[in-house]
Formats: sequence, C-alpha cells, structure tokens
Amino acid sequence: MFLGSYEPKLDDKGRLILPAKFREELASGVVVTRGQEHCLYVFSAREFENLHEKIRQAPVSSKQARDYQRVFLSGASAETPDKQHRVTIPATLRNYASLERDLTVIGVGSRLEIWNSATWDNYLNEQEAAFANTEEEVIPGLF
Repeated sequence: MFLGSYEPKLDDKGRLILPAKFREELASGVVVTRGQEHCLYVFSAREFENLHEKIRQAPVSSKQARDYQRVFLSGASAETPDKQHRVTIPATLRNYASLERDLTVIGVGSRLEIWNSATWDNYLNEQEAAFANTEEEVIPGLF
C-alpha cells in the first residue's frame, strides 16, 4: 500500500527518483498515465494489469467508457526504474500535469500520484477544510 507525501525533484531529463519505501514494489516496472485533476497516476505493473482487466469490461457501447479508455490508456507509459531508482516521465505527461522541477508524490493506497508542487498545495488547501468538516458518509461503510 502506498501512503505518505514526498517531495522529489524532477531532473533535466524528466526523471524522478522513486521514494525509497516504494522501490521494492515498483522495481519490476511502473505504468504512468494521466490522472484526474491534472496529476499523474503511477501504478505498479501488476496493479495496472488488474486495473486494465476492469477497464476492459466496460461496455463498448458506452461513449463515456470509450472516452475514458482512450484518454486514460493513450497516455499510459510503461517505464522501468534504472539502477538509481529513477523513472522517466514522458514529455506529454509532464505537460499534462504541468510538472516542473518541484514535485509532490503522494501515496493513495493502490497508486502514487505525481503533482506539480504548487498545484498540490493549492488542491490540498482547498480540500482540507471540506475534509475536516465532512459530516456524512462519503465512502460507503467507512466511519
């Protein structure tokens, strides 16, 4: 399970060093793709295979499902960490997420998310008050 927040730097070649506590889980490869709110999702190769099986089950007759599949999968890039535990983020994905040198990587259970640090700070500032004041069940069965 991926948890926590980290602030790695993007190097001049568009690479980031994976946080140490996630290296073993991600050593065999990752898939980086577009995420919601203009962040990037990073899945282990195994988790992405599981996710892809679920995506494949969506009805081809659903325009919304087709649109989602196209955007999500067309941006996906399989990457293998190098010996220094660095992963290259393709330019198209860096542009999508407006990534610059300062990044925030957050663990979200089954995936990591890569954010432009300023975008993450703004998002978190907006969402923390709503989170703290939540009075109803948002996730069924939780609390």
